Amino acid sequence: MLERYELEAFLTLAEELHFGRTAERLGVSTGRISQTVKKLERRVGTPLFARTSRSVRLTPVGLRLYEDLLPAYRQLRAALERATEAGRSVHGRLRAGFATPWGGELLTAAADTLLRRYPGCEVTVREVPLGGGTGPLLDGTLDVQFVALPVREPELTTGPVVLAADRVLILPAAHPLAGRTSLGLEDLAGLPLIAPEGVNPRYWRDHHYPRRTPSGAAVGRGPTAETWQEVLSHVSAGRGVTPGAALGARYHPRPGIVYVPLRDAPPVEYGLVWPTAGDSALLRAFVAAVGTPPP
Repeated sequence: MLERYELEAFLTLAEELHFGRTAERLGVSTGRISQTVKKLERRVGTPLFARTSRSVRLTPVGLRLYEDLLPAYRQLRAALERATEAGRSVHGRLRAGFATPWGGELLTAAADTLLRRYPGCEVTVREVPLGGGTGPLLDGTLDVQFVALPVREPELTTGPVVLAADRVLILPAAHPLAGRTSLGLEDLAGLPLIAPEGVNPRYWRDHHYPRRTPSGAAVGRGPTAETWQEVLSHVSAGRGVTPGAALGARYHPRPGIVYVPLRDAPPVEYGLVWPTAGDSALLRAFVAAVGTPPP
């Protein structure tokens, strides 16, 4: 079996009939071309080129080999070019998911941008359950998801942080802490936290819904919920409190609840996550579009 370089060296020399021009076309030295041809001739068992100090020409065996190899080589190059173009082109279908309204807005705007640039694509954007975690990516339901970080699953790739929002504590309006201008993480001690129900991994739950304050005081556990509306209903009914993003005050204004800043808590960071094996030109274009402001 010929190696690709041997094939290209032979075919190019057969066309140029000049070692210097052949070496120039392939970007190598004339000595390497000469060595490659000699190696090929030893493998074939007969000279493929007749060389003199003034000329290079194909032998009958060399001419026959050239005529036999050229069509196959052209087909191979055409196939590789088609495969490369398909890999680079932006086409196909992409399924994107979100669990927050601000995530939905970002993904919808990105989908619109992408479809203007590449009208042959199909992008669907849908909401996923609050407690679903990255399950839709792992089971193949989604191709990319806007999530609250961190995500440390080995099968998934995490893109850069797209959005960082101040963290707040959402409380019943009648709660003794509701009138504060800000709260600290130590104020969580003993409070029942309402957390999403679902498959979110332990490290994610502990990051967003800590079990202890920085000093080690226990944080309570309240009821679980599958949607943000359930979370807010529990809060307004006085069944507990929940940490969240300050953006929620704009998207989820509701009588009976207040959003109080957590002054010493890290921001809630959001980003795009996708299956590592699902990388494609369409996915990369969509990830780039999410970072592009709408027109």
